Amino acid sequence: MDSINKVYSFLEEAKVFYLATDEGGQPRVRPYGAMLIFENKIYIMAFHKTNATKQIAVNPKAELCAFKGKTLRISCTLIEDNRQAVKDAMTEKMPALKPVIGEKGENAVMYYLKDATATFFNMMEETESLTF
Repeated sequence: MDSINKVYSFLEEAKVFYLATDEGGQPRVRPYGAMLIFENKIYIMAFHKTNATKQIAVNPKAELCAFKGKTLRISCTLIEDNRQAVKDAMTEKMPALKPVIGEKGENAVMYYLKDATATFFNMMEETESLTF
């Protein structure tokens, strides 16, 4: 299993991951759950006009964290990609999103993880580190 699929499978099984962004030097963390693999990249979705999208526009460096028996932490740069094909893939995967993001996904912002380092931890020990 390649790195992207291994990381994505972990996130899917965990169901919820936490996104940390920066707001003028202050970390901000919030739960997320909308993600998909598209064109061999991991994408996450945020809603337009939220503090998260404003923070990412200023500083696209972020971290994601999820827990499922062990911890996964991903350090990455979030790259905005609002092509219709990406939004369509997200609503196909998660049809319940369509009413809240709009018919054409106009209320969604799609980001893919770039220059990512994913580290799996078991208790206090690093067990594996992957890059993609």
